[in-house]
Amino acid sequence: MGFYQNHIFCCTNKREPGHRRGSCGQAGAEELRAYMKSKAKEMGLEGTRVNNAGCLDRCELGPCIVVYPEGKWYRCGSKEDADTILHSLKEGSNAAHLELPPQ
Repeated sequence: MGFYQNHIFCCTNKREPGHRRGSCGQAGAEELRAYMKSKAKEMGLEGTRVNNAGCLDRCELGPCIVVYPEGKWYRCGSKEDADTILHSLKEGSNAAHLELPPQ
Protein backbone atom coordinates (compact mmCIF):
# COMPACT_ATOMS: atom_id res chain seq x y z
CA MET A 1 0.00 0.00 0.00
CA GLY A 2 1.11 3.58 -0.58
CA PHE A 3 2.19 6.14 1.96
CA TYR A 4 -1.41 7.08 2.77
CA GLN A 5 -4.36 4.75 3.14
CA ASN A 6 -6.67 7.54 1.99
CA HIS A 7 -5.73 10.71 0.17
CA ILE A 8 -8.53 13.28 -0.05
CA PHE A 9 -8.22 16.08 -2.59
CA CYS A 10 -10.58 19.01 -2.06
CA CYS A 11 -11.10 21.37 -4.97
CA THR A 12 -10.64 24.92 -3.67
CA ASN A 13 -10.39 26.55 -7.11
CA LYS A 14 -11.86 30.05 -7.40
CA ARG A 15 -13.21 31.39 -10.65
CA GLU A 16 -14.38 34.93 -11.20
CA PRO A 17 -17.77 35.72 -9.65
CA GLY A 18 -20.70 34.80 -11.89
CA HIS A 19 -18.75 32.25 -13.94
CA ARG A 20 -21.16 29.94 -15.77
CA ARG A 21 -19.62 26.79 -14.22
CA GLY A 22 -19.50 28.04 -10.66
CA SER A 23 -16.58 27.62 -8.34
CA CYS A 24 -15.86 25.21 -5.50
CA GLY A 25 -13.79 27.90 -3.78
CA GLN A 26 -16.67 30.36 -3.83
CA ALA A 27 -18.99 27.66 -2.45
CA GLY A 28 -17.05 27.41 0.82
CA ALA A 29 -14.62 24.65 -0.15
CA GLU A 30 -11.65 26.10 1.74
CA GLU A 31 -13.54 26.11 5.03
CA LEU A 32 -14.84 22.60 4.40
CA ARG A 33 -11.32 21.34 3.63
CA ALA A 34 -10.00 22.85 6.86
CA TYR A 35 -12.88 21.28 8.77
CA MET A 36 -12.33 17.90 7.12
CA LYS A 37 -8.61 17.98 7.92
CA SER A 38 -9.26 18.81 11.56
CA LYS A 39 -12.07 16.26 11.87
CA ALA A 40 -9.98 13.46 10.32
CA LYS A 41 -7.31 14.09 12.94
CA GLU A 42 -9.89 14.25 15.73
CA MET A 43 -11.36 10.92 14.57
CA GLY A 44 -7.93 9.28 14.59
CA LEU A 45 -7.99 8.55 10.87
CA GLU A 46 -4.31 7.76 10.68
CA GLY A 47 -2.95 7.35 7.20
CA THR A 48 -5.46 9.86 5.83
CA ARG A 49 -4.27 13.06 4.19
CA VAL A 50 -6.59 15.96 3.31
CA ASN A 51 -5.16 18.32 0.68
CA ASN A 52 -6.18 21.36 -1.31
CA ALA A 53 -6.44 20.76 -5.01
CA GLY A 54 -6.63 23.11 -7.90
CA CYS A 55 -9.50 22.76 -10.32
CA LEU A 56 -10.80 19.19 -10.55
CA ASP A 57 -13.01 20.30 -13.48
CA ARG A 58 -16.33 19.55 -11.79
CA CYS A 59 -17.04 22.86 -10.07
CA GLU A 60 -20.64 23.01 -11.32
CA LEU A 61 -21.27 19.99 -9.06
CA GLY A 62 -19.19 21.24 -6.16
CA PRO A 63 -17.74 21.71 -3.79
CA CYS A 64 -16.24 18.41 -4.87
CA ILE A 65 -13.57 16.07 -3.58
CA VAL A 66 -11.91 12.92 -4.83
CA VAL A 67 -10.64 10.17 -2.54
CA TYR A 68 -7.81 7.88 -3.52
CA PRO A 69 -6.90 5.05 -3.84
CA GLU A 70 -10.59 4.29 -4.58
CA GLY A 71 -10.92 7.18 -7.00
CA LYS A 72 -14.38 8.03 -5.66
CA TRP A 73 -15.77 11.49 -6.31
CA TYR A 74 -18.11 13.22 -3.86
CA ARG A 75 -20.04 16.41 -3.48
CA CYS A 76 -19.11 17.82 -0.08
CA GLY A 77 -21.33 20.83 0.51
CA SER A 78 -21.52 20.86 4.31
CA LYS A 79 -19.81 19.76 7.51
CA GLU A 80 -22.39 16.98 7.72
CA ASP A 81 -21.33 15.74 4.27
CA ALA A 82 -17.68 15.84 5.36
CA ASP A 83 -18.55 13.86 8.51
CA THR A 84 -20.39 11.25 6.43
CA ILE A 85 -17.47 10.82 4.05
CA LEU A 86 -14.90 10.57 6.86
CA HIS A 87 -17.02 8.09 8.82
CA SER A 88 -17.39 5.97 5.69
CA LEU A 89 -13.60 5.86 5.34
CA LYS A 90 -13.14 4.94 8.99
CA GLU A 91 -15.83 2.26 9.01
CA GLY A 92 -15.25 0.91 5.51
CA SER A 93 -18.85 1.76 4.62
CA ASN A 94 -20.00 3.96 1.78
CA ALA A 95 -21.38 7.43 1.29
CA ALA A 96 -23.09 6.59 -2.00
CA HIS A 97 -25.69 9.34 -1.67
CA LEU A 98 -22.89 11.92 -1.93
CA GLU A 99 -21.05 10.29 -4.84
CA LEU A 100 -20.81 12.22 -8.08
CA PRO A 101 -21.68 10.46 -11.32
CA PRO A 102 -18.81 9.40 -13.59
CA GLN A 103 -17.67 12.05 -16.02
